[in-house]
Amino acid sequence: MVELGQIHKPEAGNFAGKRKLYCVANIYSLDDAPEEYTDLVRKYWDQAIAQIEKMETAGKIKKIFCEIITGTDDDSLAVLSRINEQIPQIIRKKSEEGGVLIPIEDQDILAPFTDWGNCLRVIYTHEVFTKIIEYYTESATRRLDHMIEVIDKNLSEAEAGLLILKDEDRAKLQFPRDIEVFLITPPSYDDIMRWFRERMMKREKKEE
Repeated sequence: MVELGQIHKPEAGNFAGKRKLYCVANIYSLDDAPEEYTDLVRKYWDQAIAQIEKMETAGKIKKIFCEIITGTDDDSLAVLSRINEQIPQIIRKKSEEGGVLIPIEDQDILAPFTDWGNCLRVIYTHEVFTKIIEYYTESATRRLDHMIEVIDKNLSEAEAGLLILKDEDRAKLQFPRDIEVFLITPPSYDDIMRWFRERMMKREKKEE
């Protein structure tokens, strides 16, 4: 696995014949987010796009894998637009350049996973939490297993793919050994993480 922050163009010959997967952490916009955070998210995706372009010297993106969506039509991209307008723009651009969007979500798996996650937000008792977390973990495992199956099935020999997925979920994926994984980490990723940490610290101080 190769982690790329401030990257130079890779030598294409080093990865010739290998399956390649360029992974970008999915950073969401927040409802009613302050302008400071919105600017950080916009900067993050601008940097991510620039780094993706550099990475494609190792192989042009032929397959596009993105979380949340279960289809390839305009309605599916509209769902992404409600989360972040820049992600559909990336998908459309790479599709115009020859990439194919492959849904990595299954509605029958994603729906209960989302429902159990929502349940966890409103639990007050330990007994109920123990039950719900069991169902949530089971559905999360099924979701990640399905993602790996889709990627492995659709990423052909010598092809390059783009994966847009939350970093904590990507870290749990067990990729096949013959896939060269590249982690694209724009410099502003650390700025966003710092913004969340500082926000949490301020909230904790108010609660003291």
